[in-house]
Amino acid sequence: LQLLRHGLSQGERPCEALPVLLPALAQRLCPPQGAEPSEELRLGLVQLLGLLLQRCGASMAPYLGDIVRILQATLLDHYAEVRRESCRCAVACARAMPEHFHMQSESLIKPLMQTISHQHYRVRVDVIQATGAVIQFGNGKSVDDVLSHLAQRLFDEIPKVRHAVTTVIGEWLLHLRDRYSYFHKLIPLLLGSFTDEIPENTKLAWTYWEKIGLQWEKENEEDLKDKMDFSVSPSHYPKGETRPGLGCRELVSRNLSKILPGLCHDITDWVASTRIKASQLLYTLLLHAEDHITQHMELLLRALNQACSDEESEVVKNSVKAAELIGTFVSPKVSLKLITPAFEQTPKASCVMVLAAVIRGSPKEILQPHVSQLGNTLSQAGVCQRSEEVFYMEQLLYCVQALIEVCQEDCKEISLQLMKVLVTIMAVPSSQDLKEKVENTMSSLAEVQQLESFLCLYKQHIIQLLEWVSVSCEGWTCYSPQVLQFEVITTHSGAAIGGALDDFVLILKTCLQPNRDPQMRLKLFTVLSQLLQKANETINSQGLFPSYLETVIKDILAPNLQWHAGRTAAAIRATAVLCLWALIHSEMLSPKEVLKVKDELMPQVIASLDEDSKITRLMACRIVDVFLKVCGRQFDADKFKNTYTEVLKRLDDASCDVRLAAAHTLANWFKCLKGSDVKSSMEGHVEFLYQELLVHLDDPDENLQKAVLEVLKEGSILYPDLLVREIEGVVHKHQTPVYCNQLLHHIQSAKESA
Repeated sequence: LQLLRHGLSQGERPCEALPVLLPALAQRLCPPQGAEPSEELRLGLVQLLGLLLQRCGASMAPYLGDIVRILQATLLDHYAEVRRESCRCAVACARAMPEHFHMQSESLIKPLMQTISHQHYRVRVDVIQATGAVIQFGNGKSVDDVLSHLAQRLFDEIPKVRHAVTTVIGEWLLHLRDRYSYFHKLIPLLLGSFTDEIPENTKLAWTYWEKIGLQWEKENEEDLKDKMDFSVSPSHYPKGETRPGLGCRELVSRNLSKILPGLCHDITDWVASTRIKASQLLYTLLLHAEDHITQHMELLLRALNQACSDEESEVVKNSVKAAELIGTFVSPKVSLKLITPAFEQTPKASCVMVLAAVIRGSPKEILQPHVSQLGNTLSQAGVCQRSEEVFYMEQLLYCVQALIEVCQEDCKEISLQLMKVLVTIMAVPSSQDLKEKVENTMSSLAEVQQLESFLCLYKQHIIQLLEWVSVSCEGWTCYSPQVLQFEVITTHSGAAIGGALDDFVLILKTCLQPNRDPQMRLKLFTVLSQLLQKANETINSQGLFPSYLETVIKDILAPNLQWHAGRTAAAIRATAVLCLWALIHSEMLSPKEVLKVKDELMPQVIASLDEDSKITRLMACRIVDVFLKVCGRQFDADKFKNTYTEVLKRLDDASCDVRLAAAHTLANWFKCLKGSDVKSSMEGHVEFLYQELLVHLDDPDENLQKAVLEVLKEGSILYPDLLVREIEGVVHKHQTPVYCNQLLHHIQSAKESA
């Protein structure tokens, strides 16, 4: 081998050795005669073949059959270096005698494709380069046999392998004789390299693509003459993107119908990497196709709707970018006509995501005539109330944000519709983060209308919003979304609710009747309680709520204070009592109003003293206390008796707060009785009350002892002698007689003062 290589490289007529040498090489390297067992010798023999191809060139044409047989065997050799050298020989052979090689080239495709996935990346690179040469100088029909293998190599983890694929595809698109027949198959492979993670590969792909576009322009100059002379750059173009040349755009546009069906199939492939690559390529193709996208809209939308619900975030991200290009290049008259019908059925989150992206990509002036249609579509109950799924609501929010961002002040005409959507999103039980996003979106909507804050939006639309939710209030249950929407509108609108009390009170009156769903009533009472705690900032912000008090108390609170069995009924009574206390505590329920409602409310409040809930008993004690202060002197004997009997029981309550409140109420009871006309008929009851209170002077809680002492001091004015007798009868039994002595001293001092 060494002697032969030396002689052939130095000799002047190496071709004369071919008749002897080629058969010998074939015998040593081709089965079935028997292959050379030594790897080094096999490598040397293939290198010798390479030297012959280099020196003899086209003169080797008569021996092409032997050469191809040798390469068929050596391309599958176990030794990687033999395979690499064989690839170089294949390239040299193809270049040396193209006019003969094309007849034999197909024979090399199979062994090359069997080697293209070799574990050594250098072998893979050489095979790809050899494939490029074999097809370029051979039979172009073999392109179909190798495309799928080359496409797989675009996913190769070695950048040099991907670089080799890009180079081969680029060369084919420039120089392959039948390239026009294969544009639709080769273009996706080259454009796929635009998103390669290695900048060098991306740059190479762009360089080839620009050359291909310019070459195609020159070859088709007559067809493109009008477009070259009169083409106008679009006024609205995606930020950060450079517009491809005319040739590149035309190449994609003319082949898009052949590329898209396969690409839309790949975007739903079961292999994640394929879906990601397909989604990246889709964006690149649409960027080139521009307004030619229009004729493929139905296919595109189906693919994007599926891709936007993909579990791979990268697929979703690329699909959203692609959908934005639809907004940029396709007229909303066309795109919305195809997108919105999906919302009339059962819209998915992916449909909303696509719509949001289309809106984001659209120019303001072109979208403006369709703003009203978009607002109405989004605010339909079937769209904004379709699901309580947080992801769906987030996409709905992004849709509203896109409208505000693009349309700006034009959103004023759909302000109410957008508020309905935002209220619905906020009403869905979700994270605080989503609620903050909704608030920020409301603020943006207010800003584009030159309003100070989102509270001004509520002020602008509060009556329409309440009318919107109240349409179905007669059929509300605890599962109705309108209940949560009502809660958001009333608790989130601040002072604005004070200007819509007619609708507000009517809804409460309708929904808080005792025969309505208990869970729903509980929710609404909780809302009312929250509002009453800050009445001057909410429902009484305009000072109008007192005029509705009679309705609130007689038609809403009183019916719900009546006892009914069950925990939910108890919780309703508790919130009703809280609401009543909030009315009294905020001083909206004036003494004059208390006099009007005392006969109706007093029995229910007294009954509430025996509730299981500590807070209910406490509030009931305080309410009775207020009633006594305001109108206690007008009580008849029965009312005095019923009141003290129930309040006295609370001195044995498990809660210290309730016991102290009961003591304070009894002190006021004594004050009322002192100025009452029925005092003389109550002596027996007062005596019984003295006896019970003296027992509580021995309570373990020192605070209660002092409170009871104050009650007895107040009550001693009524029948001091009677109280003294009771004290003297029990003082020797008391563990803490000091309080009894203090009480006796107080009575004595009072007599002396009198």
